[in-house]
Amino acid sequence: MAEALQQLILDTLDAHSTISDTRSLVIPGQSEPAASQDAQIAILGALNSLLSRDMVKFETHEIVSHVLTPEGSQIAVEGSHEARVWSALPAKGQGAPVTPAQLMKQVGDETAKVGQGRAFKNKWIGKEGDGLVKLASTIKDSTQIDLLEIQSSGTLKSGEKDLADLRKRKLILQRKGQWFTVQKGTEFSTSTAKPETDLTVEMLTSGAWKTSTFKKYNFEAEGAPTEGGSLHQLLKVREEMRNIFLEMGFAEMPTASYIESGFWCFDALFVPQQHPARDLQDTFYISDPPHSLDPEPEYYKRVSTVHEHGGYGSTGYRAPWSHEETTKLLLRTHTTASSAHMLYKLAAKCRGEDVEDDRQDSAGGDEKAKHDDGFRPAKLFSIDRVFRNETMDATHLAEFHQVEGVVADRGLTLADLIGFMKVFFAKMGIKQVRFKPAYNPYTEPSLEIYAFHPILKKWVEMGNSGMFRPEMLEPMGFPKDVRVHGWGIGLERPTMIRYEITNIRTLVGHKTSIEGIENSPAPMF
Repeated sequence: MAEALQQLILDTLDAHSTISDTRSLVIPGQSEPAASQDAQIAILGALNSLLSRDMVKFETHEIVSHVLTPEGSQIAVEGSHEARVWSALPAKGQGAPVTPAQLMKQVGDETAKVGQGRAFKNKWIGKEGDGLVKLASTIKDSTQIDLLEIQSSGTLKSGEKDLADLRKRKLILQRKGQWFTVQKGTEFSTSTAKPETDLTVEMLTSGAWKTSTFKKYNFEAEGAPTEGGSLHQLLKVREEMRNIFLEMGFAEMPTASYIESGFWCFDALFVPQQHPARDLQDTFYISDPPHSLDPEPEYYKRVSTVHEHGGYGSTGYRAPWSHEETTKLLLRTHTTASSAHMLYKLAAKCRGEDVEDDRQDSAGGDEKAKHDDGFRPAKLFSIDRVFRNETMDATHLAEFHQVEGVVADRGLTLADLIGFMKVFFAKMGIKQVRFKPAYNPYTEPSLEIYAFHPILKKWVEMGNSGMFRPEMLEPMGFPKDVRVHGWGIGLERPTMIRYEITNIRTLVGHKTSIEGIENSPAPMF
């Protein structure tokens, strides 16, 4: 079939030099000209094959036609809904008016429902008492006339406005097609013998290569696209934020422990045991095993004492202390639990413990070594999952990611924290940042972070920050002049803003678009 069609095109060109309209061709095996779109698609395949050998060249002409839908085909035969309603009614004063219920029985529910409105609009019918009657003695069913014209020619002489109305009423469908004008190419021939694509051993041995015609190499042809995995939008934004932290000299904290005890998730942070965040409606508790091992006894005693009785300049919470509460196992509600672990390790030398990674040779009576309290400044960050017993909606899930950072040094102030956050967000491309006083159990003072979003044209909350309280730091063993900045922001919110996603369930979960992941650009803060 393909070779016969190619031969038909070449023979027609040989006889007439050009083919002005490929719809005039009669495809081999057919009796009618190739007017259908399927026939033109077959011709296009033959033309492309001949074009690759420079035997022809052709121009494409786009055409738009219309076909009737099943409802349109019914109207073309039986008349429009409004015309059928009009036909079913008596003329005014010449019979009993037809009630809407009677009309539905005569013409059907759909015709009665649609036809009444259009017939009233055309002033073909009117109300008389509880029924309907004809007002017009004769009518012109323009809808049926137009559909018959489209059925015959594929379009309307009256123009696009009437076509658009019929498409809106779902009586016709638009079909796009094409036809071609064909001319001879530089290598025109009436022979359809295909050129050789490979030089074989047999050709070299027999000498057939001397008389063979070879297909030209297409050095501009694109190779087949390679398929591979794509990073999820969250991972792209995560990597961008991670690079910002590393660029600013931070070290990444280990955060593999999704399960924490109430001690590290709350108590070590000076969160009271009666705090609402520890209730079942906010936290996922583990049922098996239900409890953790006891923490280091001396540290545990210092933490329980500052909670129950106060200390380090604080009156504490003056509330009963529960050992059972502190050993409960749970899915961590924030990565600050991992920060607490790391800060406790950072303070090890301050507590007088031998730290293998911090060997300092104090031999020779070095005066500086004698006064060294063991503290070393640190900048740490983490980006990982946390879990909260949230009601899921367009902006909340029970599992999400937290971006957290801590900076520990002597003499830090709130101004240092604000300055750092401005630099951090500037590297994300967010220049307008402001802060609002807030409350956190383990930071004082505390600040909510707001950033102006240039696309949304409004201020949006980005996260929380503050300076860890002495009740948290000094039981760990830190010297009194050591201050620690802490802050946390979500990963999902910046990702949704960056990729203009309005429902978090389309970002994470079974509604996520694989195509959207593959086509999403790099965040480029």
